Amino acid sequence: MKPSDRQQKLLRQLPGVDRLLARANEHPDCQGIPKAVMLKAVRETLDAQRKIILSPDPTPEPFEASEDSLLENAIQRAAAIQAFNLRHVINATGVVVHTNLGRSRLAPEAIAHVAAIAGRYSNLEFDLAVGRRGSRYSIVEELVCELTGAEAAMVVNNNAGAVLLCLDTLAHGREVVISRGELVEIGGSFRIPDVMAKSGAILREIGTTNRTHLRDYERAVGSETGLLLKVHTSNYHIQGFTAAVHLKELVALGTRFSLPVMEDLGSGNFIDLTEHGLLAEPTAQESVACGADVITFSGDKLLGGPQAGFIVGKKTIIERIKQNPLTRALRIDKLTLAALEATLHLYRDQPTAKQRIPTVSMLTMPKTEVEKRARQLKRKLTALKRSPLTVGLFDLPSKAGGGSLPLLELPSCCVGIQITGISVNTIEKTLRRAKPAIIGRIENDIFIMDPRTIQDDELNMIVDTIETLLNIPATGETDDISKS
Repeated sequence: MKPSDRQQKLLRQLPGVDRLLARANEHPDCQGIPKAVMLKAVRETLDAQRKIILSPDPTPEPFEASEDSLLENAIQRAAAIQAFNLRHVINATGVVVHTNLGRSRLAPEAIAHVAAIAGRYSNLEFDLAVGRRGSRYSIVEELVCELTGAEAAMVVNNNAGAVLLCLDTLAHGREVVISRGELVEIGGSFRIPDVMAKSGAILREIGTTNRTHLRDYERAVGSETGLLLKVHTSNYHIQGFTAAVHLKELVALGTRFSLPVMEDLGSGNFIDLTEHGLLAEPTAQESVACGADVITFSGDKLLGGPQAGFIVGKKTIIERIKQNPLTRALRIDKLTLAALEATLHLYRDQPTAKQRIPTVSMLTMPKTEVEKRARQLKRKLTALKRSPLTVGLFDLPSKAGGGSLPLLELPSCCVGIQITGISVNTIEKTLRRAKPAIIGRIENDIFIMDPRTIQDDELNMIVDTIETLLNIPATGETDDISKS
């Protein structure tokens, strides 16, 4: 469609790219902005303005397209282009291991060790004792074996990689026997059967969704069997008329038929959570003690470390896995190793681990402590003394998250807000787009923030952001929430 005479006139009024760039070079706010970034920002600004002019909707009079306004827009675009995409987010959801928000926070010791290793050279693959090339897997192997009781260990980039590597090494072209009720799917539609197919192993599912017996495994064993696999269903739970084979029984069967037995623990855990009134979750130590040949689990879920995939078990098995060419493609990097090593050091003393590792600390935090922090946040918000703002305390549960402990509800005390004239959806969107972003949840038309997952130094950030939000012009009335 040909532009109208008025549209053509407005288009001619737009300054050229060179003109805006020249003005930008003289502007104090543009000093330090790379030329390529400023050029991109100017072009995008002018392109956006052309689209407005050429849109079917009539452009209102008078049309604002002065050089000053366009330059200001370009400067703002340049700032946005240079901003980091990965940035600080305040997790007020109450989900401790939040996959979308980066899963586990690292302990201060892990952060410090990463910084120390990142800024200097290290002995990543150099054996200082003998003065020749070493293996990065040795950095944490002894420590992992000490903590789990395993004969040998290695760590790759994540647990899906660990499972793929083990299946490819132990059962490529052969059958892997697994209970139908353990064919799990994890986040992002990654499924055990798909990982198995990619490894070259052949799926041999047995039993039913809710009940699998030892005799089912026994009947499935044949000349093509390469591995007996048990998968911990960490992200869902089947209740009622159920039956499953214990790992010890499966190990005994594997010994009888000279077949390796593997267990994928999924989340992975070193601490008995029942001591804190939480639901039971199998530990890596328990699986090793049961005699499994190889066990895999994650590093960034219940363990509270960086993203990593642990492979622990019998020395002969681990050595075979290390020799697999896929190992290089899945190898762990030096910064992850640094964070992991520092995290594992903390596990040498469980009271220290519970105190210093944020994930473990948040999971085991008693409700009284959460309530204390909730009242502190409420006092800070109430001190704003803004009549549109109503603040309340609510007894709502926190979640473990990260595909772990799906039935667990941690008793918690949350802070809920409403702002007269501002919808709860607007509150959520505004806080989500703030810097730092504040991610909470909406329940019963109330914006909820759970202090279990909020850091102490983030309380004032939340208050400052909400104070800014209160300056948004009112658009309608909302109901008050109950006060505590």
